[in-house]
Amino acid sequence: MKVIVRKPTVTVIKEKCPQNHPCPSIKVCPVNALKQEGFKAPTVTDDCISCGKCVQFCPMGALVLL
Repeated sequence: MKVIVRKPTVTVIKEKCPQNHPCPSIKVCPVNALKQEGFKAPTVTDDCISCGKCVQFCPMGALVLL
């Protein structure tokens, strides 16, 4: 039997993101995997290494590792 282990992925909970300012978590991403268009909720690119720094930094709890 083959076991597949999936690494956690950063997910944006748009309902928790106020979407009225530049996302402060973008600046803490070591690989620049968070992108934001205007003041919309950020998106996570495939470059994400799931380190969790943005999750810990988000003051609204809108970024989670799932």
